[in-house]
Amino acid sequence: MTDFKHAGFIGMGVMGEPICRNLAQKCGLPVLGYDSNPAPLQRLAAHGVAAAASVAEVAQQCDILFLSLPSGEVVADVARGPQGLLAHARQGQIIVDTSTSPIDTTRALAAEFAARGALFIDAPVARTRAAAEAGTLSVMVGGDAAVFARVQPLIATFASEITHCGPVGSGQVVKILNNMVLFETVTALSEARAIARRSGVDPQLLLETFTRGSADSFALRNHGLKAMLPGDFPEKAFSVEYARKDLRYALALAAQTGVDASGARNVERWFAAAIDQGQGDRYFPVISRSIDAGPADPD
Repeated sequence: MTDFKHAGFIGMGVMGEPICRNLAQKCGLPVLGYDSNPAPLQRLAAHGVAAAASVAEVAQQCDILFLSLPSGEVVADVARGPQGLLAHARQGQIIVDTSTSPIDTTRALAAEFAARGALFIDAPVARTRAAAEAGTLSVMVGGDAAVFARVQPLIATFASEITHCGPVGSGQVVKILNNMVLFETVTALSEARAIARRSGVDPQLLLETFTRGSADSFALRNHGLKAMLPGDFPEKAFSVEYARKDLRYALALAAQTGVDASGARNVERWFAAAIDQGQGDRYFPVISRSIDAGPADPD
């Protein structure tokens, strides 16, 4: 399957743990993992993942490393720290960032790793934790075509859709804009639900009817029917705080490219309102509560 000898994985959070498990079960390589929280590594031990004591240990032992971290800022810290990945990078080593990170951070890190003979590519993941568990994520890859060809079989252990988007940073562009469109769609569904309820139409009837018309979408069937209708906004899912982080990356990209992303700025307003109301740790479609309450219906 691959010409690599030893795979590493750093970051065993909501998405990282199931991604790492699929990688270990299917890639045919020994996998060494690290996280500051020992609990997921204890669970992954049963699936053949060995626990490292530090980021440095993973960097020293593995010729290909995967990152699944909360933000681009954390990715940069893991790379640039005193005993980070750059300090131990070597010729031919490949680092694959499955996190969602700013494009400028991704491209800067790629240049820093290249100076040490290593390769840094972006491969942010889309879809839900359930998809991560099932190994059916969608992955958008930014990097050289030859490197993509080498890494693709490993990514295929946890993804059913893999798209080569172009040079380094391109995967992040596509992923960030994917999320921006998702957030705007969830906001539109929330607005429609609130208007229907105030107009005397059952929101469940509204959203179920949407599935049979041109307003049908992934967001409707998953975020609308499975979260907004039943009011199910758990913690330890894709929270408002994390969604807002991704949205801010999109807004920064819009500013850099001179696009007036007014729809995205509207979503930012609702994310801020949900956080102010103490809902920041909940699954991000919880913004539907804020939209439904609104100034005309504060209760």
